[in-house]
Amino acid sequence: MRRLVMAVLAVLFVYPIGWSGWSSVRADGSFTLDNYRKLATYGEGVGTYLANTVVLVVLTVAGTLLVATLAGYAFSRFAFPGRGLLFGLILAILMVPYPTILIPLYVLLGKLGLQDSLVGLALVMIMFQLPFAVFMMRNAFESVPRTLDDAAMVDGCGSFRALVRVLLPLVTPGLVTVGLFAFLASWNDYVAPLILISSGDKLPLPVAVVNMRVHSFGAIDYPTMQAGVVFMAAPCLVLFLALQRFYVRGFMSGALRG
Repeated sequence: MRRLVMAVLAVLFVYPIGWSGWSSVRADGSFTLDNYRKLATYGEGVGTYLANTVVLVVLTVAGTLLVATLAGYAFSRFAFPGRGLLFGLILAILMVPYPTILIPLYVLLGKLGLQDSLVGLALVMIMFQLPFAVFMMRNAFESVPRTLDDAAMVDGCGSFRALVRVLLPLVTPGLVTVGLFAFLASWNDYVAPLILISSGDKLPLPVAVVNMRVHSFGAIDYPTMQAGVVFMAAPCLVLFLALQRFYVRGFMSGALRG
């Protein structure tokens, strides 16, 4: 019975992906790759949109990992006034629907000279990811015995050196989990780029794919849109399957503590 339920759930999850893949290579009842050719030549070219998305992903993942690691280490290992209150405020940000603050962020980026730029968009994406990422990394560090810190200090390591040489290898599952979430969020997000990016040559893939859905006379070009969906989904599936072992361990050792 358990295997039957798991098989049914697997089919329910896989069916939409399979349907999108099949629809992307069908046109007028026959097999064709024309939909992918139209995808490659749409607008500024799929290469431009892919490059924009890769830049956004790299900046978001790197920034999220850097800030979350340092913040999680500080919340886990150091006692300072207001630590509990500050950590609670960070978690409280999770309850704020992020689309409600995009307009103020748009104005703020304009004052900083980062409006309509991938760097400004990456900073916004990092901010959205930090509450969950800090929570994960704080709990990941909490799962590491403090005796390892003490042993590193005895060997002459300072706090930062102990973090880099001793603790980081032990919290790799947490790092992978945070990085994977940051990747998926920045790769697939549609609302923030739609509001914060106005230049066509700076659009990431999600906005470009949605824009290409309209064909002649306002008709929706579903096959080409499905080709874009498959093109976007493939890296996510590959990365998730490749890192699944670390992802599960990260949740087990980090998110379920504290």
